[in-house]
Formats: sequence, C-alpha cells, structure tokens
Amino acid sequence: MTLVAEDLRVFAVFARHRNFTRAAVELHVSQPALHTRIRKLKERLGHDLYVKRGRLLHLTDAGERLALFANEEADRATDFLSTLGAAPPRPTVLMAGSGAYLYLLGEPIRRYVGKGRELRLLTGDATRTLEAVREGTADLGVTALGVPPGDLDCELLGQYPQTLITRADHRLAKRRTVRLKDLQDEALVVPPKGRPHREQLERALLDQGVRWSVAVEAEGWDLLVHFVRLGIGPAVVNGSVRTTGAVRRIPVKDLPPIRYYVVSRGERGAELRGMLV
Repeated sequence: MTLVAEDLRVFAVFARHRNFTRAAVELHVSQPALHTRIRKLKERLGHDLYVKRGRLLHLTDAGERLALFANEEADRATDFLSTLGAAPPRPTVLMAGSGAYLYLLGEPIRRYVGKGRELRLLTGDATRTLEAVREGTADLGVTALGVPPGDLDCELLGQYPQTLITRADHRLAKRRTVRLKDLQDEALVVPPKGRPHREQLERALLDQGVRWSVAVEAEGWDLLVHFVRLGIGPAVVNGSVRTTGAVRRIPVKDLPPIRYYVVSRGERGAELRGMLV
C-alpha cells in the first residue's frame, strides 16, 4: 500500500478542521468528493480514522497518528525546500483558548510577531489543544491543566487563584477572602454544563455541601464578568481575568489555583517554547 503526498495533505487539512464542510472549502473540492477520499483512505489503511460523537468529529488513535505523520512530512518538505530558497518557512502554529489569548498571551505574541516571525493562531479548549499538539496540527498549545499529560512536554506558564467577582453592593463585596461555604444559597453566573470550569466548581460545592443555583449560564470569561456587572449574580473566575472598578475581586481560599502550561512535542516545540515562557 502506498500513501501519496496528496493523501497526506488532504487528511492533514481534514484533521485540522474536523469538519467536512470547512475542509472541502480549503481544499477546493466538493464535500462528497472529500468524503469519498477519506473513506478510501480508511479502507486502504484498514482503520477507522475518525468517529462522530454528537455533532462533533474526533480522530481515532489511528487518525491522530496519521495526522501527525502527515504534518511531520509536510514540515520536512517545507524545511528542505526552504534550504533551496524554493519555499518560505511555514508559520508557527499556536492553539489556546480565547481567555488565554485575551489575558495571558498578548505581550508574548506581540514580541514574537514584532521580530518578523509569522504566527498562526488556532482556538480550542484543553482537549482540542492537546489533540492538536499530539497530531502536529499545532506546534505549541497553551491551556489550563490539572495534571499535565506524560506524553507531551509541559512547562508551567503561570498560576492564578480562583476568584469570586461581585458587584460592590453584594453582601460579600467587602470581604478580603471567601470560602465556598460563604456561597450558600447564592445564584451564580456560571459557564454552561460540561465546561471544565463548571464541572470543577460544581464538584467543589457539592463536596462542601453548599446549596446554590444558576442565575445565568454564559460562555467565556468576558460574558461572565458582564453579567456580574449587571447585578445578575456573582461568579467564580480565573484570577487572570481582567475586570473594571465596578466589580470586586475576592480570592476563594478553598479552591486550587488554575495552572496554565505551554504544551509542545518534539524538537520544534522545544525550540519555540521560549517565545512564551
């Protein structure tokens, strides 16, 4: 069985998007043609390359390994051609969450780009970021991790306390610190069900026997702050989140800090980590 360069290019694009519509647009082919190509590649390899869970596509182990191989082959070809002056160096690819871009990475990105280097930014949660680094879709990832995975190179970027944010007229606004038990019977502004921060907070409140309710669900730190500012309720956020003077910030003593790591894989990633750490 022979894998041709075009097979690898097509699968690398598909793996990056995890979406037939967007991948087909980038490849300038129809969706049925792309479906057929990926199906034939699966049949030739004898392994499923992706699975569908709900509305999302996820690469299988074989799919991740094929994506990594495809990206490494593309890197080697680009590096070789650049030594001959036949191809420009490819951009560094960084994946992180929107909060990390907003609150942590602005200055490192400004410095990196200011040196004339090209940077391509992708957005993804912790799971997607780790997958992207493993498969070679991203050179670097920045994400919050509880326990760093053993198969990737992880370097601590910073850690931040978990903080209760409230309006100045809230009953807890004058406190210097709070504990979870102080949130008894509060209606909180929280991320949607299934988000890592929501799950961790729910477990911690349950362990402490704290009764609470949902005031509103909102996706993203900026929206949480916005609804707190409107007086809908307090929220527990990452301590790196910026707020205005209208919102009080109070450390939560019995929640662990949030640790952000720069995640990479292999020699190229090791060379690039210095751009952020």
